[in-house]
Amino acid sequence: MTTIHQALEQGALTLTQAGQTNARLDAQVLLSHTLQVERAVLYTYPERILTPAQEQQFLTFIQRRSRGEPVAYLTGHKEFYGLDFLVDKRVLIPRPETELLVEAALNACRQMLEAGHTPVVADIGTGSGIIPVTLAVQEPHLPYLYASDISPGALDVAYLNCLRHHVEQRVRLLHGDLLAPLPEPIDILTANLPYVGTDELDELAPGVRAYEPHLALFSGPQGLDLLRRFFMELQHSQKLAEGAVVFLEIGYRQREALTSLLHEIWPQAKIAFTKDYAGWDRLLQVTLSFV
Repeated sequence: MTTIHQALEQGALTLTQAGQTNARLDAQVLLSHTLQVERAVLYTYPERILTPAQEQQFLTFIQRRSRGEPVAYLTGHKEFYGLDFLVDKRVLIPRPETELLVEAALNACRQMLEAGHTPVVADIGTGSGIIPVTLAVQEPHLPYLYASDISPGALDVAYLNCLRHHVEQRVRLLHGDLLAPLPEPIDILTANLPYVGTDELDELAPGVRAYEPHLALFSGPQGLDLLRRFFMELQHSQKLAEGAVVFLEIGYRQREALTSLLHEIWPQAKIAFTKDYAGWDRLLQVTLSFV
């Protein structure tokens, strides 16, 4: 028989020996998921005995984590902006730096609402739907938002998250490439498109490289191919309203290239960058004018 304390200690030791840097935290998350309890329970009742089925399931989780499989894929959950989202291998795991994009877009929505204009909002490459779902939850005055993705599997996950947070009537999921499925001009456009370069493959964490969907990660050698096409489509499409604002998560090496591209194709655009928690350029804000 194995107690909660014994399982935690053995799990943390196994993960440490496998080279996992957050071994104890990972063991806590995986054991609480196995037992379907809050993490605090693990320390409130350390002598509680695991059933044989629970012990085997926890051992399986620890073995899979030891091989590098992300915790979020093992549990099927990831917290983002204080909300719990469903994730699986069809979508990228939400990152904390994307909260910067959500915060900026949320502020822009509220500024427009306060000015008496209800913005039309769209998220391109929505993946698990974390951006539009969070915006819908945080700003109930938005009557609807669009969210598109080229991956049907990703849209299935996004729909589950819409249901989970009771915004399925407001987040309108669209299947298609970039701007193509948008049915009307957009005031606030968000996008967390693939921006990792294939030249950076060896710099990625092994768990990211081996388990997360490459379609949602990579975009050419420098990670700029899809971003270039995105801005070229923006320039030539009629999918943006006058004074539209675009919020785009970018790679930390891409500021110079994207600034040059925007100055070339859209010289009247106003450009601003925001750094992430590590001090890297991570959020690009573009305010567009057609004058």
